[in-house]
Amino acid sequence: MNIDQLLKSVSKPGRYTGGEWGQTIKDKQDIKCRWAFCFPDTYEIGMSNLGIRLLYGALNAQPDVWCERCFAPWTDMEAEMRKHNIPLWALESGDPIKSFDIVAFTLGYELSYSNVLYMLDLGGIPLTTAERAENDPIVIGGGCCTYNPEPLADFFDIFSIGEGEEALPELSRLYIEMRENGTYTREDFLHAAAKLGGFYVPSFYSVSYNEDGTIAAVTKKYDDIPDRITKRIIKDFDKSYFPEKTFMPFIDTVQDRIMLEVYRGCPRGCRFCQAGMVYRPIREKSPDVLAKQAKCLYENTGYEEISLSSLSISDYTRLPELTESLLDWTNDARVSLALPSLRADTFTKELMDRISSVRTSTLTFAPEAGSQRLRDVINKNVTEEEILNACRVAFEAGKNQVKLYFMIGHPTETNEDLDGIFELSEHVIHEFYVNKRKDKQIGKPNKGGVQVTLSVAAFVPKPFTAFQWEKQDALEVTHEKQQYLKNVITDRKVRYNYHDAQVGRIEGVFARGDRKLCAALLEAHRRGIRFDAWEEFFSYDAWIDIFSAVGVDPDFYTTRGFGLDEILPWDIIDCGVDKSFLLRERTKAYETKTTKNCMEACAACGANKLGGEQTWCNRELCKHKQM
Repeated sequence: MNIDQLLKSVSKPGRYTGGEWGQTIKDKQDIKCRWAFCFPDTYEIGMSNLGIRLLYGALNAQPDVWCERCFAPWTDMEAEMRKHNIPLWALESGDPIKSFDIVAFTLGYELSYSNVLYMLDLGGIPLTTAERAENDPIVIGGGCCTYNPEPLADFFDIFSIGEGEEALPELSRLYIEMRENGTYTREDFLHAAAKLGGFYVPSFYSVSYNEDGTIAAVTKKYDDIPDRITKRIIKDFDKSYFPEKTFMPFIDTVQDRIMLEVYRGCPRGCRFCQAGMVYRPIREKSPDVLAKQAKCLYENTGYEEISLSSLSISDYTRLPELTESLLDWTNDARVSLALPSLRADTFTKELMDRISSVRTSTLTFAPEAGSQRLRDVINKNVTEEEILNACRVAFEAGKNQVKLYFMIGHPTETNEDLDGIFELSEHVIHEFYVNKRKDKQIGKPNKGGVQVTLSVAAFVPKPFTAFQWEKQDALEVTHEKQQYLKNVITDRKVRYNYHDAQVGRIEGVFARGDRKLCAALLEAHRRGIRFDAWEEFFSYDAWIDIFSAVGVDPDFYTTRGFGLDEILPWDIIDCGVDKSFLLRERTKAYETKTTKNCMEACAACGANKLGGEQTWCNRELCKHKQM
């Protein structure tokens, strides 16, 4: 049976056909290095990923390199593929991924790890690097989860640490050069890649353990490879690769819009946030470059919404200039402008006016903690008055729904902090009705009532944060806090949603795990575990049974606080931010002291060593002095 016949037997066949407008097709005779870019989730999720669009384009910009896409087949397609012995294929050519030179996975979420093995198995590629033969593909992983790659160390030949727009084409050139000059062997290529910078070859580093299970030492196989792998960054963001056209999906995807990346990094320094640390230093694109790129993508896609992408969009220093430039043509073209990740302390009437074309009645802010004390502990650097002022601006503009993101389980948290979550939502509601009465007085009644939605996640300690050493709440403690908050909320205008604590615990195991978890992932694959990120497939009991079967104690990685002088599994990686800075931030957290953001003063995090003339670290406002 061929693939076309299979498509008649499965739901959403558009997931598997390829052929989208904007895809890249090349003549194989001209190609010297083939990449299969794999996303370990469904087509709808992966096609919304900005990283795929950037790296797909950057690789295909090389005339002798061809990068194709591959997504995780849904279970109905998996059944048909196994039944008819059809291996996993890439969308552009339809060729099996096992025939490619390099098979790459983007790793953005710990619960996608089981899908990596699922896709390798469907592709007919040996699961572990030790099992792969000379002519098997090189398997490489990238993305934010590679800042602790150890739970996946047995399965990947290489990890790309940091930003790949320049690094991956460089790796392609190395591969082509070694193939052409006859020096290629699998071992020699991995050895050469390990010396390029930004590439971690886990099989070249052996790990020994103490009797208590902590890491005793990491030993290199070769003297000429780095002790620690320093991440790669794009130093001049204005000159970074930008896709002038992109593939257009055949079916609805999660984010069907233009995603315009405004800057990388975040100046805020929230102590629980991994992204805010690992994406430093901060690099902005200039408004004129962004305006040209937005117009280019609009003309090539016809999308009716532009989302300005960053970790904290309202911190972009030239946002008024950019939005004014965009609104010059987006209003006439009936293209709406979306600004996600808004900060309450920088949300103003002027900014609200600029996004008034967004067709939604809801705005979202993230106080993260209910009390000012706890917001200071986590270095959120936002006050209740600033939150209420942001809501006031939204209400005055006619909005009547506000979503507030919180996290429970932060270090030092008490019931009073949980009470503060509901109290803050009540104050937001009060602000709405004060504004409504004011509008009535001037003849502009605000129609309808108000709805405040609380979305409450459970804290998971992540590598390269000030809280990377902290304990994660035990499962029963998280359940108690979730129920406590549910009982506290008595206003029907407040909607309360909370994340599954069991999911958070498994996420925590893999977030701070070591190489012992490779055995757990292998056993999970043998038991048919996949699509853990989907509620209908995730099984907490199955994972606990798997951990028990392979001798892994999940509490060792979650409810055990890590020692401050302990060798951490991710110490092999240098994300640019110094451990000494993270320790200083941890101390300040327990002292309830805040640290100024990068716009106000330099806290000497260490990211300036990565260089780049356009980074905030090299601006006059940053003197590289500890504040």
